Amino acid sequence: MAEIKDPENTILIELKDGTVTIELLPDVAPQHATRMKELARAGKYDGVVFHRVIEGFMAQTGDVEHGNVDGGGDLRRAGTGGSDLPDLPAEFSKLPHDRGTLGAARSQNPNSANSQFFINFGDNHFLNGQYTVYGRVISGMEHVDKITRGEPPANPDKMISVKVAADV
Repeated sequence: MAEIKDPENTILIELKDGTVTIELLPDVAPQHATRMKELARAGKYDGVVFHRVIEGFMAQTGDVEHGNVDGGGDLRRAGTGGSDLPDLPAEFSKLPHDRGTLGAARSQNPNSANSQFFINFGDNHFLNGQYTVYGRVISGMEHVDKITRGEPPANPDKMISVKVAADV
């Protein structure tokens, strides 16, 4: 496990193969970092599936409205919803979409990010300046690499639990 420098801005995602530790970047994207912590603390991400997982590209999750396999979500609609909170404005930066970075998923509208996010499997620099980067995996990327592929996967993996490290 990586050394956690700032537990208040560190997310722990429990996957089937182990824990993924994500360092949030509140100095780069404060509203996105705050939203992730708010949803994690409310337990909204627990049980939510990875509904879009593309080999060599990214693993997308976070549809707290439809993607919760444990809470009666509609998996046929996973990827189309968000939370009951307002959408977030884009917080674009110069940070590249490198392997292990966390990006805010959104619709065509740059100011439509809500609860969904993706973790980059590789360096996806074509996304630079178009999607908000607000975190990076600091340990457990090998567990992200094992997430079941598909759009959607036939038997999707889920986030078993998502916690703020300061609360654990």
